[in-house]
Amino acid sequence: MTEYTTQDIRNLALVGHAGSGKTSLGEALLHHAGVIGAAGSIERGNTVLDFDPQERELQHSLEPAVCHLPYQGKHITVLDTPGYPDFLPRAISVLPAVETALVVINAQSGVELVTQRMMEAARERSLCRMIVINKIDAPDTDLGVLVDAIQDAFGKECLPMNLPIDGGAKVADCFFAPGDDAATDFSSVAEAHTELVDQIVEVDETLMEVYLEQGQVTPEQLHDPFEQALREGHLIPICFVSAKSGAGVDQLLGVVTRLLPNPLEGNPPVFLKGESADAESVSVTPDPDRHAIAHVFKVAIDSFVGRMGIFRIHQGTITPASQLYIGDARKPFKVGHLLKLQGKDHVESTNGIPGDICAVTKVDEIFLNAVLHDSHDEDNYHLQALPSDPPMFGVAVSPMHRGDEQKLSDALSKIAAEDPCVLVEHKVATNETVLRGTGELHLRVLLDKMKERYNVEVETHPPSIAYRETITVSAEGHHRHKKQTGGAGQFGEVYLKVDALPRGGGFEFVNRIVGGAIPTQFIPAVEKGVRQVLDGGAVAGYPLQDVRVTVYDGKHHAVDSKEVAFVAAGKKAFTDAIAKAKPIVLEPFVDLKITAPGDAMGDITGDISGKRGRIVGTESKSNGEVEIAGSAPLAELDGYQSKLKSITGGQGSYTMSFSHYEPVPPKLQSELIAAFKPGEEDD
Repeated sequence: MTEYTTQDIRNLALVGHAGSGKTSLGEALLHHAGVIGAAGSIERGNTVLDFDPQERELQHSLEPAVCHLPYQGKHITVLDTPGYPDFLPRAISVLPAVETALVVINAQSGVELVTQRMMEAARERSLCRMIVINKIDAPDTDLGVLVDAIQDAFGKECLPMNLPIDGGAKVADCFFAPGDDAATDFSSVAEAHTELVDQIVEVDETLMEVYLEQGQVTPEQLHDPFEQALREGHLIPICFVSAKSGAGVDQLLGVVTRLLPNPLEGNPPVFLKGESADAESVSVTPDPDRHAIAHVFKVAIDSFVGRMGIFRIHQGTITPASQLYIGDARKPFKVGHLLKLQGKDHVESTNGIPGDICAVTKVDEIFLNAVLHDSHDEDNYHLQALPSDPPMFGVAVSPMHRGDEQKLSDALSKIAAEDPCVLVEHKVATNETVLRGTGELHLRVLLDKMKERYNVEVETHPPSIAYRETITVSAEGHHRHKKQTGGAGQFGEVYLKVDALPRGGGFEFVNRIVGGAIPTQFIPAVEKGVRQVLDGGAVAGYPLQDVRVTVYDGKHHAVDSKEVAFVAAGKKAFTDAIAKAKPIVLEPFVDLKITAPGDAMGDITGDISGKRGRIVGTESKSNGEVEIAGSAPLAELDGYQSKLKSITGGQGSYTMSFSHYEPVPPKLQSELIAAFKPGEEDD
């Protein structure tokens, strides 16, 4: 049995920009709690949390990692997350597992892109947030200016819980020890304490009256309103630490254990039952005696332990003997081995209670965001999803060695199962398999993983643009198919008309034959012939769309008319009509949403215009950034991430989603038509 209760649990996610020192902070917490003898080093590749070979080579976290530590009778679970913008969805995916997000900021770098995104993601999840300023003893830092910048970006509710002393060599507590008169590097303990108390008592009118009458309140009186202020986003504490020297780490642990919410006190995630508009919110409470409900926030696939699901228990108790259903599955699986994770190490556990973060292995059916439960009463439960941008950066992949097609398919399937920001597309029109991710680095890491972990080498090239063809005017087509081969011959004659449909209208086939000119049993053959051209293209080899085909006349022969004859006649008649209908090639346009520093707006809008794009709107943000909305041809955006980084000094990011099709410019149309080499027709 566990030696702690749900009330003793503290679940934290370390989030923030790459280089802020999240992993080093996690190591410092483990060391100060006595779990490890010495904090590991990212440079030496011996940290508990960055244990994957790719992470040690790049010296950056690529996957969320879990560790736990006891401290002053509390059980603290820490989730370390990647900080590269490319891996933002991986960091966001762990947020439903915790009550508090510790947003780590590098004292030298200040507020960066992922800092802002994770603050917003944690707010959308209604998590309590605390800012941890790391590397406070680094040279050339002005921590007072940094606090001002944080308040400008995130609001005046961001207030220091402690203050640095002697250039960040140590810190002074401003909450529990308000009488400390140490000479701080900026502000003062008394001033910081007053600001904290003024902010906290605003959520409790009774305590505010006491404060106004007596002029002071104790930390014990502030405990409950402190947590309420956290839950409501009315207070975002700031703690100063140096993970390298250990300055402020003990004080941070004190704040975590004494002030941050346990699973009974935090804002719970919203669970729904049912799908789409019919979904209803349901009550999930951290009661160990109710039905078990857990959420899988990470899936990892390992050659030794198979598929592992890492989950947070939100209700009930899970033991190795538990039988759990996955989603709405009818057949349960037996847990067998209930694990707690300490980096790469798996520690057997006898039970998991509400608030615990555990794992099971060798469960092939488990999947990301699955809800595990032990009763059919909870079938169709799922967490309320937050909107996310689909992965748009793609690379077409094919096996380098013949015979590796199945290995490639298996590797892509496993990668997609593990990663919330991966999409694998099989494009029939271009006969390509496209691996999509969130950026160039993300794709490079995925390709390296395929080679190193799954022993699959691939050839890559940019995905083909999914051009389409359509017509601009109505036209008629005719073809007589007649073949005599000594015995029974082939005969079929078709007259048809083509009309342009509105953009996005798809394809319509209409039968207007009267009097049996083409017998009813041969009409499907005519449509089959038309669809052969529809799929393979008529002028440039791309699928046709937004066309109505009306068959209105034809001829047949009592002996020689066969299905194959009308397939051929329909195909040729359709090709004849398309050639007269002024066909054009269409290209996909995407909607763009670009976030960048305000001073880069002019360069960005000029660059988009140079790519045949359009700007449809701009919006200034409070943090000095600007959000630019526009659209552009997908063909012009190859390598745009690198271009945007160059324009913005690495501070810009963008998302894109399919919008519509538009005609390609005349020069490009001529090139595409000239490059098309249709197969020879057998008359």
